[in-house]
Amino acid sequence: MSFDFPTFLVAATALTGGIWLVDALAFAPRRRRLAAEQAAGGGTEAAGGMGAPAGQAEAARRRYREPVIVEYARSFFPVILAVLLLRSFLVEPFRIPSGSMMPTLLVGDFILVNKFAYGLRLPVLNTKFVDLGEPERGDVVVFRFPQDESIDYIKRVVAVPGDQVYYRNKTLYLNGEPAEQVPLPPYVGEGSGQGHTGALRAVEAIDGMEHEILINPRARDLPPGCTVLADGPVTVPDEAYFVMGDNRDNSNDSRCWGFVPDGNLVGKAFAIWMHWDGGRDGFPVAFDRLGDVIH
Repeated sequence: MSFDFPTFLVAATALTGGIWLVDALAFAPRRRRLAAEQAAGGGTEAAGGMGAPAGQAEAARRRYREPVIVEYARSFFPVILAVLLLRSFLVEPFRIPSGSMMPTLLVGDFILVNKFAYGLRLPVLNTKFVDLGEPERGDVVVFRFPQDESIDYIKRVVAVPGDQVYYRNKTLYLNGEPAEQVPLPPYVGEGSGQGHTGALRAVEAIDGMEHEILINPRARDLPPGCTVLADGPVTVPDEAYFVMGDNRDNSNDSRCWGFVPDGNLVGKAFAIWMHWDGGRDGFPVAFDRLGDVIH
């Protein structure tokens, strides 16, 4: 079972904030009052009228000090809250576990995802409360897998609501028009992607946005068990998107299980901040990928 980090953050924020708040409203004032009374009474005033002896004041402070659980809650609450807000509404990191988006994204890439590109959503509930935009053709998006929403997927949006989409002879058709492809030299894989060396590589253009794709000419257009486009073109319904992997013949995508509902969107991938692949020869970090913008 995968760890539900958003739920953990919300629960931790509520717990630490609740402990701190209850103590501040109900218990801290009483502790301060009792400490002041003990420090002021039970002894003679110091010379010059400066109040209770220092030892008595220190004893009162120790006796009525803030409980450890409250101290920890007060310390951790701002940090956890900041992480929750940052991760929920601004940027969230993800790691690429498979080669379905090669050559754009490789196994071991650590990416950043813009969480507000398609609107602000409540954490855990995933309910959109501020609409800031919609995915466009060519966007690389992270979404909750429609067949198991505990799993995050990353694919490229190739068709938006109202589009007619088809895939035949390794060519993507949008509204009856083929997406332009410009052949490139065969792909040379590195690290965990070495098994894809020799795959055909091409530059595909969708709405003028160019990206590289990998093609295996010996593979079927529709992977085994994928029947969404088996009977011809389909039209993308409202509030849904048709997505595909750039590694066209090694991707579990909309050709297999259908459309991505708008409510499943997590955000738009925009940059690679780290690459760590233990399968690489020599050092596992590919420094030339750090900071790459995702197109």
